[in-house]
Amino acid sequence: MGASPERVCDYPRPPALVPGPPVLVRALGEVLAQSNSCWRVLETFHPPTVYLPPTAVRLELLQPAAGHSFCEWKGVARYFDVVVGERRLSRAVWSYPEPTAPFAALAGCFALYPGLMDGCWLDGEPVQPQPGGFYGGWITSAVQGPFKGDPAHPELI
Repeated sequence: MGASPERVCDYPRPPALVPGPPVLVRALGEVLAQSNSCWRVLETFHPPTVYLPPTAVRLELLQPAAGHSFCEWKGVARYFDVVVGERRLSRAVWSYPEPTAPFAALAGCFALYPGLMDGCWLDGEPVQPQPGGFYGGWITSAVQGPFKGDPAHPELI
C-alpha cells in the first residue's frame, strides 16, 4: 500500500471507518469483486476488514445463506455463499443491510473472508488472511500484529 506501517494495537475501539485503496478479489476462478476504492474498518488488534461497494461485486455469484451474526459496533450481518457452477464457498461473504449510525456508509457493502478466496489484492499487494478463520481481516505488509485470532497469541483469541 506504500503507507507507513500500521500497528493494529494502535487501532481504535470502537473501530474507525476509513477509505481504502483499490481492491481485486478472485474466487472459484472468477473475478468476484474489483473496485478503485473500498472501506477499511480498523479495530484494535484486528487487521483491517475490507468492505466493497455493491457496484464492485458480481452479485450474480452470490446466493443468500442461512443465519446471521451480530456485531456490537455494526449491527446484524447477513451472509452469502459464492457460487460458480457446481462449486460453492459457504458463508464466504457478509453484509450489513442496516448498520448502526456510525457505520451507515457500509449499508449494502460486502466483506469477505480472504482465506476462502483464490486471492485478494489491496492496492496490487497480495493479502494474507487473518489467522483463525473466524475473522475477515486483510493483512498486508503495512499492517503489523499481533492479531486477534492468532494461535501464537492466545491472549488475543
